[in-house]
Amino acid sequence: MTNLPKPQEVLQEARAQLAELTGMAAESVSSFERTEDGWTLEIEVLELPRVPDTMSLLASYQVTLDPQGDLTGYRRVRRYERGRSDAHRPGGR
Repeated sequence: MTNLPKPQEVLQEARAQLAELTGMAAESVSSFERTEDGWTLEIEVLELPRVPDTMSLLASYQVTLDPQGDLTGYRRVRRYERGRSDAHRPGGR
């Protein structure tokens, strides 16, 4: 039986793998869920720094990982300015 990674290890590894693949800094994890196939996370990434920082462009990426914590896919689900709050997000996220 294979030792599965702890949730904290999955989060750290997912952020590192996404940053390596995209070349963009992962700022935070906004959702995290264990699934039948592994893990699903939503990670906030700084896409375009601007001055002032509240105008910087961020993006949310949905990331999927296998049970061992290896990234199996990712996709950008939205882009937004740091200073903007969500009035409504499709899909209830």
